[in-house]
Amino acid sequence: MRVQKFSLLAVAVAASLSLTACQSGDDSSAGSDDSSSSAQGSGSQSSGSQHSGGSSASTGEGTGTAGSDASAGGSTGAGTGTGACQTSQLAFSSSGGMAEGTLIVNLKNTGSATCTLKGFPGADLKGKDGTVSAERSKLAPPSVSVKAGEETRFTLHYPSNGSGGSGVTFTSLVVTPPNETHSHTLPVSINVPVSDGSGAAITVDPVGTGK
Repeated sequence: MRVQKFSLLAVAVAASLSLTACQSGDDSSAGSDDSSSSAQGSGSQSSGSQHSGGSSASTGEGTGTAGSDASAGGSTGAGTGTGACQTSQLAFSSSGGMAEGTLIVNLKNTGSATCTLKGFPGADLKGKDGTVSAERSKLAPPSVSVKAGEETRFTLHYPSNGSGGSGVTFTSLVVTPPNETHSHTLPVSINVPVSDGSGAAITVDPVGTGK
């Protein structure tokens, strides 16, 4: 009987120790899980904060670069224009040439960029008796670059009236720059002899020739 009671007591003690050990193991495991979850949560917040800051900085740099490039492009475009001069960006004036029977027509670039002119201008003399279109001379047309604020010119040649008669008087000159369709009218006073077609013709030189 004593042996049997001791055996039962030993079994009870062993069972109690086993249960305590299991409970202790469960608590440790639960604590470990909580600690791991807490660490992971902290890591996620830290990572998210850094990503957000990096993204914001990147966006700011991108915007600054784009603005800088746009500004540079605008500046470059404004400084280097090489298209054909348009009538709207030219100022027209005229003066008598050094030789008799010549009229100098000046073309001034009033735009903000360099433009080019190449070829013969249209030159039509008008008066109460009608209109005469100048013929082209035999000079070769150069390519002329006209900077902003600068000018070039062309020369109109006409026979002077030395006949003693009243001749034909023209009071306006319609100028059309090379490669343009829009014209500009200048007031002039040009008197030529009446001709049956056998006399000297009215001619125009290309832009950029003559003095």
